[in-house]
Amino acid sequence: MELSNVGVIGAGAMGGGIAQVSAIAGYNVVLQDVYGDALERAKMSIEKNLSKMVSKEKMAKADMDAVLDRIQFTTVLEDACKDADLVIEAVFENLELKHNMFRDLAELCKKEAILGTNTSALPITEIASVTNRGDKIIGIHFMNPVPLMKGVEVIRGELTSDETMEAVLAFVKDLGKESIMAVDYAGFIVSRLVDVLFNEVMKLIQEGNKPEEIDKACTLCLGHPMGPCRLLDLAGADIAKHGMETMMRDLGEAYRPHPLLKKRVLAGLLGRKTGRGFYEY
Repeated sequence: MELSNVGVIGAGAMGGGIAQVSAIAGYNVVLQDVYGDALERAKMSIEKNLSKMVSKEKMAKADMDAVLDRIQFTTVLEDACKDADLVIEAVFENLELKHNMFRDLAELCKKEAILGTNTSALPITEIASVTNRGDKIIGIHFMNPVPLMKGVEVIRGELTSDETMEAVLAFVKDLGKESIMAVDYAGFIVSRLVDVLFNEVMKLIQEGNKPEEIDKACTLCLGHPMGPCRLLDLAGADIAKHGMETMMRDLGEAYRPHPLLKKRVLAGLLGRKTGRGFYEY
């Protein structure tokens, strides 16, 4: 199966990043969001990122212009679906929302199209259960920030076909990234590990440890490229909380989100997206 046209649903940090790397790799991309201002922010972010690459002589100006020409922006879902060989859903981490989205995608996309989800925690088989095309549905979990992070979790659902898997593995390779094969249980590999770390961070902070000292310990002593408090601010406290709740539902009480995490979400201390988390932005 050859892929040429990619639809990306959701123009947040993840969707915008997926659109950018796909267009750089030569794919024609339609980025869709129901909010026009989200699309405008995504467009500005992509242009800024590409301009940095040009200024650092990692990309020619003509190549930048060609990449931008390969990305269309729309508020109409059908526009992102009608010609897509691959659609990647990157909407908020909520099962009901994703179920509604995949019902629409199954109706609007051509029968041979692959339907991917960028979910970080929700089981792929559960997402696919509302459609009659489970063989075409697969998890493609990019990491944040998408242009910089090399690894992509690829998660096969119970019905995902070999053809779908092979096409997505080839797509990830085309992007210059490396696939990590994960089993279809809540949280997969990355979220299972990192969300447990986030929960432990909450315990340390409750005991009086400062976020900057925790981050320093992890970067200087454990070799992490980014401390967990800054990483949680980047991912979003609300996303981490939803992921833990999904894992707790499927895997047990060990994954229950810490009360301090819940409190911070209620207070709007989500991280970069709200301008304030453990740090101010």
